[in-house]
Amino acid sequence: MKKENREKSIKPLDIDETLPHQISAPSFEGTGIKMEAPFVNKHGVVIGDSMYASRNSPLENWTDETNPEIMSGDEWVHPTNDIGWNTSENKELLEKKRKPNAAPFMHPSKDVGKGTD
Repeated sequence: MKKENREKSIKPLDIDETLPHQISAPSFEGTGIKMEAPFVNKHGVVIGDSMYASRNSPLENWTDETNPEIMSGDEWVHPTNDIGWNTSENKELLEKKRKPNAAPFMHPSKDVGKGTD
């Protein structure tokens, strides 16, 4: 998605780097991934608002002449409010990005106890 289209953002839906309106949505807290607000793509469709329907969407205006290719590409996928984040594989990717929360007893990135036992 081009930056100029993302600048046409809508109010963010996240609270403390989570999407509480989605029961299975993972938390992005501590992953380094910044939650992004919904945006309007070049077709005038809001992406990432969790409504999944838009008056301007080709899905809402489908005809026999509609080419399905019109709905392909990054402009149709929200980087942080996408149903794909709810899969176990993607939740695992987020977990791998989190640093251990063991302070003040551990170094944040070095395991100084490794091999000492």
